[in-house]
Amino acid sequence: MQAYLELKLAWELFQRAPHALNDDERKRLGKIALRQQQLEQAILTSREAAQVSVPDATLNERLATLRSRYPTQDELDAELGGIGLNEDSLSEAILRDLRVETLLEQVASQAELASDADAERYYRDHPDAFCRPETRTLRHILLTFNNAREQVKALALFDRLRPTLVDEDSFAKAALRHSHCPTAMQGGLLGTLKRGQLFPELEPSAFGMDVREVSDAIESPIGLHVLRCDAIQRGETVSFNHTRERILEHLNGKRREAAQKAWIVCQLARLQSAKSMA
Repeated sequence: MQAYLELKLAWELFQRAPHALNDDERKRLGKIALRQQQLEQAILTSREAAQVSVPDATLNERLATLRSRYPTQDELDAELGGIGLNEDSLSEAILRDLRVETLLEQVASQAELASDADAERYYRDHPDAFCRPETRTLRHILLTFNNAREQVKALALFDRLRPTLVDEDSFAKAALRHSHCPTAMQGGLLGTLKRGQLFPELEPSAFGMDVREVSDAIESPIGLHVLRCDAIQRGETVSFNHTRERILEHLNGKRREAAQKAWIVCQLARLQSAKSMA
C-alpha cells in the first residue's frame, strides 16, 4: 500500500500530487512512506486491530476529500493509474489508513487523564509561561540620513517639531508629513509592542516613557527617531483558574502522545521479534 501512502503524504507534506514533485522531494517522500508502511504493518497486525471497524460514512468522507483535490475525475484516475491504483484499491488503502487512525485514537484514549493537582504543579513549575509581558502602544517619526550634514538637518527638524507634538493627533499629522517610514501612512503607529521587538537603541526610551510622553531624538541603525507612547499595558501573571483548562488540555495531549508512542514501540518490537524467529 506504499503507493497510496505516497499519494497521501505528497499532499500532506508538499500540497502537491506525487507526479508534481521534484527528485529531492520524491526521495524524501519515498523514505517517509516506507517508514509509515512499516509502522502500519506493526499496528494492523496487533491483537487490538482485530476489533477495529470504520463506518462507511467515514470512508466516503475521506474519499470525497481526496477527489476534491483534482479538478476532474479523469485527472484523479490518471494519477491513480500512474501509481498502480484504481478506485477499488484506493478504497482498500484508505480503509487501511483509517483503521490505523482509529486504533491509535483508541490507544490514546486509554491514557490516564491529568488531574487538577497535575495542572497546578505544571503552573507552579512553569511561571514564565503564564506571564503576560508589559506592552506599549507606540508611534514614531523616522528621519533617515546619508551623511553628517543630513543628520544635522534632521536633528534641527526634530527640535522644531517637538514643541508641536502636543497630542496623538498632532504627532500623527507630523508623522504623515515628515516620517520616512511606511508607518507614516498610519500616523507613525508602530503598534502594541513588547520588549525585544524594537531596535535595542530605542527600548530604554520606549519602555521608560509615561503615556502621552514624547522622546528626544534617538539614533538607530536606520536613522533618527522620535517616539510617542500612546498607551501602556502593564504586565501580569495569568491566574491558575483562568488557564486551568488550557493546561489540562496540554497535559492530556502530551499523555495521549506518550501512550501512542509507547504502544507503537511495543508493536514494532513484537513484529521484529516475529521476523527474527521466522
